[in-house]
Formats: sequence, structure tokens, C-alpha cells
Amino acid sequence: MNWAEIAIKTTTEGIEIVNGFLMAHGVNSVMIEDAADFQNFLEDTTIYWDYVDDKLMEMAHCDTRVKFYLPDTPQGHETLAQIQADITRLQEGCELNLGELAIEIGYKEQEEWETAWQKYYHPIEISDRLIIVPEWEHAQLKEGQHQLLLNPGMAFGTGDHNTTRLCLQVLDSQMPEGVSVLDMGCGSGILSIAALMLGAKHVTAVDIDQLATKIARENAELNHIPEPQLDIICGNVLNDQALADTLASEPVDLIVANIVADVIIGMAPLFIRCLKKGGQLIVSGIISERAEEVLNVLRDTGFTVTGQQEDGGWCAASLRA
Repeated sequence: MNWAEIAIKTTTEGIEIVNGFLMAHGVNSVMIEDAADFQNFLEDTTIYWDYVDDKLMEMAHCDTRVKFYLPDTPQGHETLAQIQADITRLQEGCELNLGELAIEIGYKEQEEWETAWQKYYHPIEISDRLIIVPEWEHAQLKEGQHQLLLNPGMAFGTGDHNTTRLCLQVLDSQMPEGVSVLDMGCGSGILSIAALMLGAKHVTAVDIDQLATKIARENAELNHIPEPQLDIICGNVLNDQALADTLASEPVDLIVANIVADVIIGMAPLFIRCLKKGGQLIVSGIISERAEEVLNVLRDTGFTVTGQQEDGGWCAASLRA
């Protein structure tokens, strides 16, 4: 079955009224695109601004729309025709500005929408020792090369982004075997699993997002990682002092943190507490323009910079405690 994708242009004030209008016509599932919400997101989560690129910023100037789908069938056509006929009267008697109330219509072929993105994600070779492979694909492995199967779902970390790839390359080239590792901001679990494949004896993975830790566990199972080798924790070490103290009570040999600049800065004191003397810190997720700012904070915390790499405007660095 094919589907009609329909969007009604309105205003932030008009969203509720348009939604009620659609419900009265039998449309119970809608998607809201509100430019005001996007602006609030930028203002409320400035700590993550490093990942907001120019294309995403363009969304701040988009129209506010209520979007929904109808089947491309006679019944769907009848519902759409009724909506088109009735919406012209929606503004009558309403004191709120409902906007244009213009209707945009497009058609989509039936597909597995939740997995359509998979066609853009293919095996990514990190080195002669490591290749990242989507679980639905097959890769030709080199002799001695580890295959890390991954289904990132909605969690950050596919190996395709510069920041993750930089971290993986540093892990591959610098991590000694038999070390204990703390993966701060584990996302899909890609760095934790890679560290274990490359010879780490144990990894503790932490993320603030419950969905990320769920996906990390699933990816660990996908790669047959023994449970005793990987502990996955959901929590915010910047707000949860008990969690921070627990992590610091058992210092590790290596910390890897592929997170944004401001979070790295905020975690700097915890990093030094969680590392053994002489331990290694690998940080990534830093836009090049802020690299020196971040590294200076880490130096002031007690770290020595031992290496730095850049790729596509992003920076990763290696440091010693």
C-alpha cells in the first residue's frame, strides 16, 4: 500500500486547533513540526551546540506544520477531500491566528520506514585490525581483522562520523592489551566493544540516555561479548555524586570520551579521579575551533597532551594523567 503524506501549514498557536480538527475527521496520529520548539531546543540545550550544523539551523526558519498520513486508497482520498473542503472554514469564529492553513500533499511508496536509513550505512574499515559492519550486511575480512557488528538504532556512534572514527583509530593504534577502560558517553557501545576486541580486559560504559545503554547492551550481545567483561551503566556523572564516586573508587588504565566540548570540560576533574597515575585519556567530539580551549582545561586539571588528530573540522586528543 502507498501513502499520502499531508502537511497543513499553521502557527504555534494553531497546532492544537488543527490537531482537534483532524481528530474530528478520523486522523488520530500526527507529527508536529514547530519552529518555536526548535528555537527553544537551541536555547535550552546550548551545551550540545557543537553538533548543530548549518543544515539543522535552517530548520529554525521552517514553517510550523501538522503532518499526517492517509492510505492511497478510495477511502483515504475521500477523507482527504473532506479535510480540504472543511479546513477553509476553520479560521471562521476563531480569535487565534491559525496561519495559512495551506495543504501540501506528497506520496510515498510502502517501505519499512524505520529501517530505510540502513541503505546509507555500509561497512567502515577503521584499520587492518578492525572493521565496523552493519548487522544486516556482510564484509570481506582481512586476515586477523576483527568484525564489529553494529545496529546503532537511535544511539550515536556508527563509526561513520568523524568523531567516532577518530576515537576508534586512536584506540586501535595506542591502546595496550589487558587494560581496564571507562567509556564515558558510550552511545551505541561501539567504542566499548571495539576496545574489548582490541584487547582490553574490562570496560565500564556509561551514558545518560537509557535508550543508548539498551542499544549498547544489544550490540554487545550481537558481538558475543561476555557479560563479565562489560558493565553498562545509565546515569549522569555530572549530577549523580554517588555514581561519580563509585567510578572513581576503581581507577582504570584508560578513559575514552567521545562527547562534546562542554561536557568534556565539565568532566575533567572526574577524569583525573577515575584514571590510574600515568593512565591515558582519549577525548573526541571536539570541533577544531574549541580544541585548545578544551585541552587547556585538561592541562590545568593535571593532564599532559601526548597527541592530537583532526578530521573534517573535528579533533581528537590523547593525554596522560
